[in-house]
Amino acid sequence: MTNSPLTPGIVPGRLPAAAYCQNFADHEPPLDAHEARVAADRCYFCHDAPCITACPTSIDIPLFIRQIGTGTPEAAAKTIWSQNILGGICARVCPTETLCEEACVREAAEGKPVEIGRLQRFATDVAMAKGLHPFTRAAATGKRIAVVGAGPAGLACAHRLAMHGHDVVVFERRPKAGGLNEYGIASYKATGGFAQREVDWLLQIGGIEIRTGVELGRDLTLDQLASDFDAVFLGIGLAGVNALRATGEDLSGVRNAVDFIAELRQAADVATLPIGRDVVVIGGGMTAVDAAVQSKLLGAENVTIVYRRGQEKMSASGYEQDHAAQAGVRIIHNAAPVRVLGNGSAEAVEFAYTSDGPTGLTLSSETFILKADQVFKAIGQTLTGAPETLPVAGGKLAGASGKVWVGGDCAAGGEDLTVTAVAEGRDAAEAMHIQLMAL
Repeated sequence: MTNSPLTPGIVPGRLPAAAYCQNFADHEPPLDAHEARVAADRCYFCHDAPCITACPTSIDIPLFIRQIGTGTPEAAAKTIWSQNILGGICARVCPTETLCEEACVREAAEGKPVEIGRLQRFATDVAMAKGLHPFTRAAATGKRIAVVGAGPAGLACAHRLAMHGHDVVVFERRPKAGGLNEYGIASYKATGGFAQREVDWLLQIGGIEIRTGVELGRDLTLDQLASDFDAVFLGIGLAGVNALRATGEDLSGVRNAVDFIAELRQAADVATLPIGRDVVVIGGGMTAVDAAVQSKLLGAENVTIVYRRGQEKMSASGYEQDHAAQAGVRIIHNAAPVRVLGNGSAEAVEFAYTSDGPTGLTLSSETFILKADQVFKAIGQTLTGAPETLPVAGGKLAGASGKVWVGGDCAAGGEDLTVTAVAEGRDAAEAMHIQLMAL
């Protein structure tokens, strides 16, 4: 090992090889069959289960847990997939602590919910390992639908359309399908190439063609798609990144957190990725936490998240914030970047203390400086590449228009979560099917 956490600058190989294997292993190992039965036994099987209401895809959670408890995880998996075809990845990345598990009656009574996420992973993993795909295509309808974006929304939409007998062509600008599941989540949340395995499994339904390296606006237009296909679904995500609007953000060493995470996700050997000694991540969401934790796991000596508002306003869940703290990440609240300091490359960031009042965020005249040779911007993503003919509300696509439907992070009205994107893609497919069959 030529470098260490104390090596100045942005360098690779800060840790021994064994440390990388340990750091980027599955951070929450799967349940075995006995553990799953024990965990399932804690469910009350509520008649009007609040966990179902709390799930954006409305999975019948008590039913699938009962099926696990009776020794039929394959049936449990079908129950999950009938509502959420990407139930495997959602079991790994969903903030269950603020969704189904927060609503769990056990959580209210005992402060310890049923482990719904881990049970969902158990069921889907068992069924996928057996090669089960419990869905078949209906008779061919002769209809062709274009899906733009092979992320969670686009894949969920394509699968449901294929089930109804439609032919689907998915256009994806990146080299691989999967969207944020493949490029945008922490590596330790979906190990062993799971995101791609789930895509391959989903495509077993048939009737879906994926064309990668094709970008809307560059290689094809919405008018072309509307002309060539019977309907179009846009699940293009949020490809842009907000600017810091701080002096010096163009210095070397300052980059977007989403690009860093994508690079890490695609790396054949994470030890080859360069990381700074002193890393500062600016933002308060899941992307900020994922970038910060993985910086620490790559061997950075000091990693700090700085968020402009109070802890209660961070969009990263309390569980994720605690996970970051346990990984050795420091979190500073109520501070906003004023400028990045350095001569050609980042050396430090100056922050101003903030107060969040009725009139909005106010910067104090009092500032402080954090040493930083690497700075990650994680302050939100923006809609880019949207066709000008579609209505936009609040910086997102406003909804369906004629032959065009939208869903996922690019669509207005929903949370930017994988499970929400799946629900929107699935529901759009059902609405498209009804409209197409009525013609």
